[in-house]
Amino acid sequence: MRSASVGFHCPDCVKEGARTTRQARTPYGGKRVGDPRLTTFVLIGINVAVWLLVVATGGRSSRLVDYLALLPDSAFSVVDGRLVEVRGVDDGAWWQLVTSMFTHVEPLHIGFNMLALYFLGPMLENVLGRARFLAVYLASGLAGSAAVMLLSDPRGQTLGASGAIFGLMGALVVIALKVGGQVQQVLFWIGLNLVFTFTVSGISWQGHIGGLVGGAIVGAGMVYAPRSHRSLVQWSVTGAVVGVSLLLVLARTLVL
Repeated sequence: MRSASVGFHCPDCVKEGARTTRQARTPYGGKRVGDPRLTTFVLIGINVAVWLLVVATGGRSSRLVDYLALLPDSAFSVVDGRLVEVRGVDDGAWWQLVTSMFTHVEPLHIGFNMLALYFLGPMLENVLGRARFLAVYLASGLAGSAAVMLLSDPRGQTLGASGAIFGLMGALVVIALKVGGQVQQVLFWIGLNLVFTFTVSGISWQGHIGGLVGGAIVGAGMVYAPRSHRSLVQWSVTGAVVGVSLLLVLARTLVL
């Protein structure tokens, strides 16, 4: 027994009470927390940390970029006047499907992506909860990587968090539709970003479109899941997007 302000508490009873007491939940089943920005700030911190490592090891010429950026088919790169093989996903570098969404080289690239994440992240994290928000982010990024594998030059490197960021935009549209919010404003923002995607050189439209579609699908699973089977439907939809993305990547690697 433990002393308390009034009488005593049984330790096992306290544990059971804490387990069975209903926790405060977000509108779509996530656990409500005191600071709904934490996951967003952690993601920003990881992106910035990787960028600093890339800059410190040579920037665009850094071997870290060759290791982390998404390269569908193995290729050769010129380093210090000599040819060096760069492994791609087809050669077993599957981690690039994830690490590429945390890798940046140019300051403007990471600046724009992190600014978008700073504004989008807390809104979605507050509505969905940390775990569900993170699921949208990662599943969208993976869907973007799958689209790059399928539709881009197999010898070209792709990097950046843009696929995951577009996924957050897609999820935000779905939520706005669900609650009857200002969908026009969100669609205008997405449309403006798509204009930049298709008019500015060097931008991976494949990753952006793949992330947007993946985020919209996962977001729909999160907000339209029936309350009676909410978690099952939410995580099943998320798992389906991840599974289909990986199957598409596998199919592409068999062709390369």
